[in-house]
Amino acid sequence: MSVPALVPSLRWLARPLIVAVVALLTLFAATGFLGLQYQQERQAAHDLLGHSRQVLETLDRLRSITAELETERRGYLMTLDPTYLKAYGVSDEGVRREAQALLVLVADDPLQSLRAQHLALTVSAKLREIDEMVKTAGTSGQAALAMIRSMDEIRSQIDQMVDHERFRLADRETHAEAFEQRWTWLIAGAVVLVVALAGAALALARLEAKRRRQTTEENIQLQSDLAARDIKIRRLFDSNIIGIIIWEVEGRILEANDAFLRIVGYDRDDLASGRLHRYDLTPPEWRDRDVKTVAELKRVGTAQPFEKEYVRKDGSRVSVLIGGTMFAPGADQGVGFVLDLTPLKRAEAEAREHERLYREALMELAHANRVTTMGQLTASIAHEVNQPIAAIVANAEAGLNWLEAQPPNLGRVRQTFDWITGDGMRAGDIIGRIRALIRKAAPQKEDMDINQAVLEVIALTRSEAFKNGVAVRTQLAEGLPTLQADRVQLQQVVLNLIVNAIEAMAAVGEGKRELLISTDRDVSNGVHVTLRDSGPGLDPKNVECLFEAFYTTKPTGMGMGLAICRSIIEAHGGQMWAGANEPRGAVFQFTLPLASDEATSRMLKADEPTGLRSVAR
Repeated sequence: MSVPALVPSLRWLARPLIVAVVALLTLFAATGFLGLQYQQERQAAHDLLGHSRQVLETLDRLRSITAELETERRGYLMTLDPTYLKAYGVSDEGVRREAQALLVLVADDPLQSLRAQHLALTVSAKLREIDEMVKTAGTSGQAALAMIRSMDEIRSQIDQMVDHERFRLADRETHAEAFEQRWTWLIAGAVVLVVALAGAALALARLEAKRRRQTTEENIQLQSDLAARDIKIRRLFDSNIIGIIIWEVEGRILEANDAFLRIVGYDRDDLASGRLHRYDLTPPEWRDRDVKTVAELKRVGTAQPFEKEYVRKDGSRVSVLIGGTMFAPGADQGVGFVLDLTPLKRAEAEAREHERLYREALMELAHANRVTTMGQLTASIAHEVNQPIAAIVANAEAGLNWLEAQPPNLGRVRQTFDWITGDGMRAGDIIGRIRALIRKAAPQKEDMDINQAVLEVIALTRSEAFKNGVAVRTQLAEGLPTLQADRVQLQQVVLNLIVNAIEAMAAVGEGKRELLISTDRDVSNGVHVTLRDSGPGLDPKNVECLFEAFYTTKPTGMGMGLAICRSIIEAHGGQMWAGANEPRGAVFQFTLPLASDEATSRMLKADEPTGLRSVAR
């Protein structure tokens, strides 16, 4: 428990009244517990006495029925006079019934239960023997004597059980007498407790009267404090910093400050006449939300701030942020706080317009960058296009020759036409990729294979690499996931990095010129692209400046290429960085996630380089 929570508890315990009440309640609870426990033990002792007497009564009945059965059968066996016998089976059934009742009564006593079971078995066996004697008896008294000996064994077992039960009864009577003595002491203790409680009640009454006087004085001070607090609240209400209303749950607005009246365009006369009602101020599409808010107020007593609209007196609408709370749990009145969102909405609209202009400017820069880069690769592109055109011309001449042969070789002609078609389609693909790369269009996400995009860019730059003596190698991982991205923008990134690497290695006088482009999965299961060159490398002091706008290491560079590349990668939710290659050269790397968020369709995030944002604007 924390110290602030412990202090109020100690303050309550410091009151004598509370301490006395707690002590008396504890004493009363302990006495009640002991009395209840004693009552239960006393009742248990009386139950045991009753149980023992019931066992003895059952044994007496069993002995009486056994004696009666013996008299009947012995008289019959001695005289063979049927008048000695009662209705067949009546005495026998009585003996069995009492034996079973005895078994139930002594079930909790192992010794008596064992004896009762043995007695029941003995009685059952002896009754069968006696019945056989009665059926086969003659005039002699031998059968009667045998029957008497059998009944003696039963009586002996009954007597053993009676002796044992009487011993237990005597012990239980002694125990019950001890309980009665304790009962006398318990009554005396209760009387003492009642006297003590009466005295304590008198003392507590005096303490309570004193406490009430103190409480009255505290209430007077509290009323004074509440009056001062009401003045402060009224000052806040009249300060008109924010709209404040007092309302009923049904919707009628009882009081409002000037700030709220200005928001909705009403005046004091409208408020006094009762024309201000939540239902009339709320547009139809917001009334369901108001119903949920009222339910929340009734359930928890407060409504979290939420945005909605009000209908002003002139019919126009105003966006507001409103929240409220009930004055007390279960009350039907509360207070609401209303903030006019009109300036905020205006600022958001201006921000969206500025962002739109910024994106358009950035797209213009990116398009200009692509066109500039493609202009630098004019010779390479021309070479890539001339190859399939030259092949088409050569195949066409060969086809003419096969047609002029006697007879014409139509199979060769058909094969030549197939080659011409393939070369034409290859030339069309090259031109299509170039047009797609330099076209001016809005960003468009699509499913794309990063390996295929890299290979298409390598094909466009093959001649430029060959002209500068650069060997381009690839290590493209298989089974990479499909990305949801803008193909043109990502190809622009790869194109800029390849052209920069070729230009950097062109200045190397000695050593091999090699560019290694590799793809792989990153730690987040996305795509990781790496370009390693063997050029002069990067200055460690300037690595962080490479991606800033207008920073360049080229004599004729503008310093926009890498800045645009990083912006594109970050707009797709990835990261881009550079470092040193071992033993020589530079490494440029970027990662792309599997799925991007809503910001993927935007050209830049909010935290892009300030210099680049300024240029775009």
